[in-house]
Amino acid sequence: MPKVQIVNMQGEPVGEIELSDQVFGIEPNTHVLHSAMVSQLASMRRGTHSTLLRGEVRGGGRKPWRQKGTGRARAGSSRSPLWRGGAVLFGPKPRKYGGSLPKKVRRLALRSALSSKVQEATLIVVDDLQLAEQKTREMVKFLKAVNIDRKALVVTAEINETVFRCTRNIEGVKALEVTGLNVVDLLRHDVLVLTKAAVNKAEEVFA
Repeated sequence: MPKVQIVNMQGEPVGEIELSDQVFGIEPNTHVLHSAMVSQLASMRRGTHSTLLRGEVRGGGRKPWRQKGTGRARAGSSRSPLWRGGAVLFGPKPRKYGGSLPKKVRRLALRSALSSKVQEATLIVVDDLQLAEQKTREMVKFLKAVNIDRKALVVTAEINETVFRCTRNIEGVKALEVTGLNVVDLLRHDVLVLTKAAVNKAEEVFA
């Protein structure tokens, strides 16, 4: 079982915690990680792009000129795809980009991402995350105490409004609860900060 040091709010070591091999100690599967990342990013696309087909363009109901005798090419509508202001041929229509991965694959991707944080020594476990005030400076003070100067993902066991509000104004720092953990956020942030309670809950949920 991998062991990680537990620190307090001042960044001082207060003990060690043994992490579950099933969640934090597996060999990361890069293929599954890539598949989960692509699937999640694709599902985040809104897919609201839309172009007008020939029957949807306004106007063009009258034949521009008579069929014969003008010397020009025959035309039946000024909204033909060949005309300026006309329809768009084979243009994009609203659609969903996201696919679905099997539940076991999604779980494996999350365990792989968590295990990679342990292997890279970028996992910090805090005994408890209780901020004195609902101020951004309190979170900044904590991040400095644990020597975080890169993108960080702060994860709590339950929804903690104080932590969320203190984090949202700090560039590169994001707060989540355990059930909101996802592959994209884990890979985009350099450091993962977990409370001790969040570690226990993650082992229950993802084991």
